[in-house]
Amino acid sequence: MHNKREAILPEGHHALYEAHRYSAAIRSGDLLFVSGQVGSRDDGTPEPVFEAQVRLAFTNLRGVLAAAGCTFDDVVDVTTFHTDPQSQFETVMTVRMAEIGAPPYPNWTAVGVTWLAGFDFEIKVIARIPANQSSGTL
Repeated sequence: MHNKREAILPEGHHALYEAHRYSAAIRSGDLLFVSGQVGSRDDGTPEPVFEAQVRLAFTNLRGVLAAAGCTFDDVVDVTTFHTDPQSQFETVMTVRMAEIGAPPYPNWTAVGVTWLAGFDFEIKVIARIPANQSSGTL
């Protein structure tokens, strides 16, 4: 195991990574620190329908996790950001329950924010990379 920072980018990653100069995730040792994932279409623009935007954010998250050999079962910490938590909560919970699987659930912090660069939902996670996964960037 090494502790050097290693960038992880999923196949077919969206344009926001290049436009804003950041990595989808950083692997450090056996931990994966995933940047906030939004409901971005391939060109970097927001999915306009809120529920579809949340589902796409989870799809984008799964792609980043997979690029590091992880699944949502490896996630230990979740932070979500919401532009209107009160009106969005029920929709987010419906999508969340379909996505995160069985207990034990990861810890989760939800934060209300005023700006997400045109998006209404963002999710970032920390995952433990399974021991059988070799190092590598896609």
